[in-house]
Formats: sequence, structure tokens, C-alpha cells
Amino acid sequence: MNRIILIGNGFDLAHGLKTSYADFIDWYWDKRIFDLHDNYSKVSKDILCTITSLSDNTWQYFYWLNQSVLHSTPGKEVIKQLLADKANYQITKSDFFSMISSSDPQWSNIENTYYRLLFPFIGNSFFPYYDNKPKELNEELAYVRTLLIKYLKTVQENCISDEIVYLDIIEKLYAPFKPRDISIGAKLEWKRFVDERFKFDSNIRWDDVSDWDELLEAFDVKDRKQSKQEIKQFIKSYQEQVGYMGIESIVKHEFPEHFLLPNRIMLLNFNYTNTADLYLRKNERFVINHIHGNLNEPDSVIFGYGDELDENYKKMLEKNDNEYLRNIKSVKYLESSNYRNLLEFMESSPYQIFIMGHSCGNSDRTLLNTLFEHKNCVSIKPFYHKWDDGTDNYMELVQNISRNFTDMKLMRDRVVNKTFCETI
Repeated sequence: MNRIILIGNGFDLAHGLKTSYADFIDWYWDKRIFDLHDNYSKVSKDILCTITSLSDNTWQYFYWLNQSVLHSTPGKEVIKQLLADKANYQITKSDFFSMISSSDPQWSNIENTYYRLLFPFIGNSFFPYYDNKPKELNEELAYVRTLLIKYLKTVQENCISDEIVYLDIIEKLYAPFKPRDISIGAKLEWKRFVDERFKFDSNIRWDDVSDWDELLEAFDVKDRKQSKQEIKQFIKSYQEQVGYMGIESIVKHEFPEHFLLPNRIMLLNFNYTNTADLYLRKNERFVINHIHGNLNEPDSVIFGYGDELDENYKKMLEKNDNEYLRNIKSVKYLESSNYRNLLEFMESSPYQIFIMGHSCGNSDRTLLNTLFEHKNCVSIKPFYHKWDDGTDNYMELVQNISRNFTDMKLMRDRVVNKTFCETI
């Protein structure tokens, strides 16, 4: 039995990294204000936003005149001041940027906004002047993608190193299975897994290394000799009982600590940063899949929307215009082998899912539905965030998870209840 760990932006945030949507927008405004220092015109423009001086002064003069203030004031505050002075300054945003720079500060908001803005142009014969809008929208999203890669590269180069690794996260990632987490519908898969472990000790390689030796070493168990002795004693004590009464006769807490270690683990990284790589053990049992690409290969970065279950997706296909599909994730997945590697891992064995820092929003709905409702999925365990005031986001996470299911009965069986979940 394997484990797939979904790693989202909350994972980076838990490490103190400034990778939030709000951090990116703040960086964008800082960049726009800094770029004024060598602008000798009265217009500062990119594809998202135009900042115009209505006075006789150029932006370079404005920057020179106010540089002491600008160096100590966040760019977003300078923009607010310019917006307030309508007599001298004008700021014009595209519809797309206007929505993503002033709404709910979450990464999925960019992708959701992009998708919603496509709706009016799907089969809309009443507004023919929108015919070219998808192309413009795609150009804006591509520009945001370019800026995002540039911003996250600075974070990765300056802030991500071995020093930020948390030992408690390592323990959670590589923890043994807990019987209570396994869904009722996966009892047969669980029985097969435990039966397999009872037969481990009989498999000795030519170099006198058993399956237990190899497994315990791979998971870097500290006292492997003692752990192996405990496992052997457990097998000896329960072998006959299991033969007569079945796996169910073993009380859950009686399993030795390392008896239920996963066979293999995949870190399914939805981030573009390499924070998750810091936790990857150098062993063939453990792999990392940068499903949305990584910053070291900018062309691999997938940024778009992924909800084929939405009723408007079919309308987009019927439109017969590839501009509508340019940034749909399920199409972009075909540009690399990452998605295929994930499918092969899913098909190879039953698996448990850990969710660490992924919001499970609609922008990844197609992929998450495939993962959550697959016949080999035996458990979905969300790790939730708890704030200082005692509140947490477990319920929000479960609500989002439910939107990725088409079978609610299956969802209620597979998702681990809050009593048995943990924080990150």
C-alpha cells in the first residue's frame, strides 16, 4: 500500500515563505513603482495596468522628487495615494487584473477569475465584439505567469534551504499507516496489505537482507535492530490467530510502530518551488512529482484552470477555438510525462492520500477527482491549519474536497474525520 501526498501553497507558507497571492501582488506593485525611476514619459504601461501622470512631470521626475518616501513606502500604498489624487494621476486596469488585484487574496482566485471571464465568450452571438477576447485574456494570463516565475525564483534562491526543514513534518510524511484512517470500503485492500507484511520475514535476499531490513533502512528507522525484533515477535505471536480469526482480530494499537510503513511514497507537488524536494529521501521507494512544473524549467510551469466537470467546459469544446483551451490544465498535462507518471503510481497499488497545504479548490478539480474517486484510493487525510485564536480550516478543506467528488457516499467513507486528523 502506497501514499500520495498533495503539497500546495500552504506547505510553503507553513515554512514562513512569502509565496501567498497577496505577497505576489505586493511585489508586483513594488516593481511597478521602482520601474518609474527610468521612465522619461508620463505613461507607465504593461499589459495589465497603465499608470498615467496628468501633470507636466515625467515619472522619472516624480521618482527623483519623492525617492526618499518611495524607498520606505510599499508600492501598494503609493498606488493608493496616486488613486486618491485623481487630478494628477490616473490608473487603468484590465478587467482581468482589476478582479485579481482587488478580490479574495488566494492563488486559486487568479485561475478561477480567468475561467469565469471566458464564460461570456462561449457561444455568445449577442456580443460579437468579444470574439478576440479569449486571446487577450490568454496574453494577460501568460504575462502573470511570467511575473510569477520571476517572483518565485527570488523566493527560492533567497529563502529555501535545508535550514527551513521541520522535523515534525518529516515524521508526518513518513509515518506508518493508522488502521483507523482506512475507509470501510477498503477493508479488503487493508487485509491484503497486512497479509503481505506477515510474509515479509520469509523473503531473504542473497546478501542476507530481508524485506524488513530494506524497508526499515529506507525509512531511516533509528534503532532498526530493535524495531525488527519487535516486528518478528509480533508476527510470531499473532500468526496463528490471524490464520484462524483474520486480520480484524488484531486490536489496532497492537501493531508495532513500523509494521505499517508504506511501500512507496509520492510527493505530488502542486507548487513551483522546490521546498518539497527538501523532504525527499534518496531511495527508490520515494519519488517527487512536480505536477505543475518547476522554476528550474520555466517552460514546464502550468498555470491555468482544470475543471472538466464544469458544465461550461463542454461549451468550450464545442466552440472549436483553441484559444479557449490554451490554459486548461488537462491539456497542458500532455506536455510532460508527470501526469502519466502519477497515473502509473495510482494504478500500481492501493494508496492513501495526505493533503498538506492544498486548498483542493476547483482549479484542480479534474485531477483531484481522478485521485479521490479512483478504485485504489483507500483514505484521504487532510492536514489542517489551526490559528492562534483556536479556529481552524478543517471544515473549509472538507467542503472543498467534497466538490471534487461526484459520489458523496464515497466521499464520506474515504475522508478521515477531524478527530483523527492533524495540523500542519
